[in-house]
Amino acid sequence: MLGVLVNVITVLIGSSVGLLFKKSIPERVSKAAMIGLGVCTLYIGISGTLKGENTIVLILSMVLGAIIGTALDIDGAINRLGKWIESRFSREGEKVSIAQGFVTACLLFCVGAMTIVGSLNAGLTGDYEMLLTKSVLDLISSSMLAISLSIGVMFAAAFVFVFQGALVLLAGFLQPLLTAAAINEIICAGSLLIVGLGLNLMGITRIKVADYLPAIVIAPILCAVIQAVPALAAFFG
Repeated sequence: MLGVLVNVITVLIGSSVGLLFKKSIPERVSKAAMIGLGVCTLYIGISGTLKGENTIVLILSMVLGAIIGTALDIDGAINRLGKWIESRFSREGEKVSIAQGFVTACLLFCVGAMTIVGSLNAGLTGDYEMLLTKSVLDLISSSMLAISLSIGVMFAAAFVFVFQGALVLLAGFLQPLLTAAAINEIICAGSLLIVGLGLNLMGITRIKVADYLPAIVIAPILCAVIQAVPALAAFFG
């Protein structure tokens, strides 16, 4: 859990630095920084999608994930949590949605390739290198997000701890499903969510990215089913 704890600390430090300098940065500058972060997020997402090896698995994962996520209203649940935080910590005259900052930061810090692979590596082999590298990146991105999206970003540290910590602890149980092909499809699906988040950050779309989170779980299950059934393997191959 060392890598997870370091990541949580860097998010707290980065968002604190962003909040410290928030008042001294003009709104037009913070908006420009947000668009820049969105562009970088798009780049990270697009790069990760290239890891995918089976387009049909990706399509089925995203469609089934969207159906399950929408039925469970995952986006709504995370937003309600963000709204609760906002009701406790918002200041009078605050123009920025604390809930939006919380939701955006949770997704940005938790659905990328480095989160998934880094947490699995930490749980399976005790290798924290990728999580530590991610921590440095999150230090920078959390400070940038906090400048534009306020204190909600800081509370995302708790989500990082729960999400990444669960992956680390469950890695041993998930190992039978985690073939190289399955991990590549997980990265591909997660990276596609990052693309959607990048578009949201730039103000181009308002995709409910959280509703697609089940796709990350469905992808390795589909890979396991395909591998177990020769007829399916021939069809999907």
